[in-house]
Amino acid sequence: MILPVVAYGDPVLKKEGEEIDKDYPELDKLIENMWETMYAAHGVGLAAPQIGKSIRLFVVDASPFAEDEDEDERAKGLKDFKKVFINPIIEEESGEEWAFQEGCLSIPKVREDVYRKETIVITYFDENWEFHEETYSGYAARVIQHEYDHVDGVLFTDHLSPLKKRMITKKLNNISKGEVDIDYRMKFPLKKKGRK
Repeated sequence: MILPVVAYGDPVLKKEGEEIDKDYPELDKLIENMWETMYAAHGVGLAAPQIGKSIRLFVVDASPFAEDEDEDERAKGLKDFKKVFINPIIEEESGEEWAFQEGCLSIPKVREDVYRKETIVITYFDENWEFHEETYSGYAARVIQHEYDHVDGVLFTDHLSPLKKRMITKKLNNISKGEVDIDYRMKFPLKKKGRK
C-alpha cells in the first residue's frame, strides 16, 4: 500500500525515533509499504518518520546511482544495493567531506549542497533480524547518512548555513502549507481544510 509522505513542518520529522524489537506489529507489512511508497515517489531511500512513524527504521535502494559507475568512482557496487536498516547506529564517519545536491521526499522541489563524510561504519539489523556491521563509501554512505538523519530527527536542511536556510524559507513554508506541485501522496501539516 502506498502511504502518504509526511511533509516538511510536521513535528514527527524532528523527533528522534525509538528502537523497535522483533515483535513490532506488522513489521513485514510496514517494510513492504515503505518500499512501495518510496518507489511510487521515485526516491532512493525512505525513513519511517517520513510516513509518520517515529521509529528507527529506513529502507534504501541506491541502484539508480549505479548508472554513473563508469564515470564516478563513488557509484561503484550499487547495481543491487537494496537494504533495510532496523535500529541502525553509525559507529564511525571518516574521510574527506564532499558536497552533493541532496533532495528529500518530505521536502519536494528543494535541492541543496550538503557536505558529508566519504565513509561510514554502521551497525544494524536487517528485515530478518540478522545483525550487521558494515562499511560503506561514496553514494551508498551518503544515502544511508541522509536516511539515518531522519531517524535522529534531522533533515538535510539542518546541515545548511543560516544564509542558505533563509534563502529557502519561503519554499519550506509553502511545502508545509501544501502549496507544492508533486506527483506522489503527501500529508501536509498546515494544509487548509477543503484543499486537495
